[in-house]
Amino acid sequence: MTVALMWEARAVPGRGEDLLAWARAQELPHAPLRRETLRAPQDRVLVLTWWDAPYDAELPELPEPDPELITRAVHRWRFESVAVG
Repeated sequence: MTVALMWEARAVPGRGEDLLAWARAQELPHAPLRRETLRAPQDRVLVLTWWDAPYDAELPELPEPDPELITRAVHRWRFESVAVG
């Protein structure tokens, strides 16, 4: 089974590049099948990781950034892949 973890944060206005750099520099204890980092308006950063694991497996996730860098707590979601293509 493939599980996708989503990590999304919103930077303090004007600090989007700092949050993006912070997220890209975070290393996980072991590598996922795939990792993608995206950005969006309003200084948002999204990190997606894909894992070959059961849905309820304990998987490494990015931590919370320093509170001075973000406007709210990080949002996290977990999804199970049902189709590719």
